[in-house]
Amino acid sequence: MSVSPLLDQLIEALRCLPGVGPRSAARIAYHLLERDREGALHLADALREAVEKVGHCERCRNFSETPLCAICSDARRNGELLCVVENPAQLAAIDQATHFRGVYHVLMGRLSPLDGIGPEDLGLDRLEERLREGEVRELILAVSPTVEGEVTSHYLSEMARGLDIRVTRLAQGVPMGGELESLDSGTLTQAFELRRDY
Repeated sequence: MSVSPLLDQLIEALRCLPGVGPRSAARIAYHLLERDREGALHLADALREAVEKVGHCERCRNFSETPLCAICSDARRNGELLCVVENPAQLAAIDQATHFRGVYHVLMGRLSPLDGIGPEDLGLDRLEERLREGEVRELILAVSPTVEGEVTSHYLSEMARGLDIRVTRLAQGVPMGGELESLDSGTLTQAFELRRDY
């Protein structure tokens, strides 16, 4: 028998977070209700405001509250270097941990035909337009080395090579099957600086 349908609803809602199962969700819910109701209200307000106001950059697809994100709006960035990442977390990890001063394209996923995720779902039409504009000289593939990541990297490299654009890939330090956002900054910096042709 349920103590509270609203508590059950909160626990179920918390399970949408990555790595949060039923027990972790229950611990979080009980903590918020027992010890930090003010924090829970602040969390709810911040979450609602972010969901309502944070969209995607029209150029790179990163999270942004404005039509162009801060990176795409920065004239000091080198538009000849375009780094492709899977998600905004990877973009943030690279931008914070390395000295990369180029621009990005955020896929928001990886090609996965079995899951029905194709090129149109990753904004590859928009990426191809950027490549055809002629400014980009090097396409840097910063995609996780998973099966889907390899398929995505191959697709992107073929697209860029067809336009005579150099394609490089992050170098050593990125384990096969690993996720970029979970790497430490030293490993990520080394992998980025020692990238190789793909």
